[in-house]
Amino acid sequence: MLKQYFIFFLIISFTNQSFCQEEKNNMMFSSDRLILGINKERSASVSSGDIDKDGDIDLIIANGRHWPGQNKIFINDGRGIFTIEKNLGVERSPSYAAELGDFDLDGDLDIAVGNDMAPNYIFTNNGKGDFIKTGSFGKQYSKTRNITLSDLDSDGDIDILITNRGEPNEICLNNGKGQFLETFSFGSKDDATIDVEVSDMNNDGYKDLILANRNSQPNYIYINDGNLNFNRRVQFGTGRDNTRAIGVADFNKDGYKDIVTANIQEQNVIYFGSKEFKFSNSISLDNSNSSSFSVAISDLDLDNDMDIIIGNSPGPNYIFLNTVNGSNWEKSQLSKELYRTYDIISSDLNNDGLYDIIEANSDAINRYYFNQKKFDPRKN
Repeated sequence: MLKQYFIFFLIISFTNQSFCQEEKNNMMFSSDRLILGINKERSASVSSGDIDKDGDIDLIIANGRHWPGQNKIFINDGRGIFTIEKNLGVERSPSYAAELGDFDLDGDLDIAVGNDMAPNYIFTNNGKGDFIKTGSFGKQYSKTRNITLSDLDSDGDIDILITNRGEPNEICLNNGKGQFLETFSFGSKDDATIDVEVSDMNNDGYKDLILANRNSQPNYIYINDGNLNFNRRVQFGTGRDNTRAIGVADFNKDGYKDIVTANIQEQNVIYFGSKEFKFSNSISLDNSNSSSFSVAISDLDLDNDMDIIIGNSPGPNYIFLNTVNGSNWEKSQLSKELYRTYDIISSDLNNDGLYDIIEANSDAINRYYFNQKKFDPRKN
């Protein structure tokens, strides 16, 4: 009887193995000065880019989760300190997303804002980092939860994908002038889609759509046939996940794209791509059932593979360092704070060649963390 129990224990332990060990975080540093504004906002997303063309990374934050708020632009002083804060537009908006892209192809970054049950707007950069509302995109009133930018039709300009939870998702094609006059839907009208990534998943040269669905719905990859028809789809996950965000990268360096899911009250999972275009091989990042709302992918430790950052609501948030080609992950806590992090991204804020981390927190101060990783040439 004792022998049978021991065997059963081993089986259960192996099944739940997450291939992850937790370590103390000595890589990321924050302080009371590394914050974005002094007010607690209902922030839902953050995007980075050189807004004023001075050679450093600035930030735009959407502050309208569930209630209209004032979207904010933060200008970098060159050292990773954001001493200038500006309003985007004059009105408060129920904004869930704000993304930076050069929509009119004039060499500077414009802003697309996705709003919940309100029109989505384009703000055009005048070349000096000041913005004017110049147009809209998508349906006027939808439950917009996220927007993703990509040149989906490969015509040299940036198109916009909109995820509308519980309503048809939209693709808005750019005419090259920053105008989005052609719109069509993707996915199922019943999809509770929160996030979408764009990547060539089957290596055929066309950009496919990877959807994160909530409400215990299946997650799907919609395959591009080369003419922007997405009729074929491939499922990944359990078929009943509550996925809030996804990221795509080749974590195990086998030439096939993998998918990491940030799930609500269930384990976060990496699904590995394969030659057969199946995602049956997977591992859990850890054994916790956190409510994960966001995911970012970045080479934080400069070892030439992609690491993962998970934002939780409530936190704490975690870093997962890829230590053995996607098969082993070193977990560390980003901070002890229990923030409601709705978005998390990685970008080099202080021009030191290292990727830093920025949080968009709802009902809390938005915070960022400097990467203090020491470069070791022997590991590269």
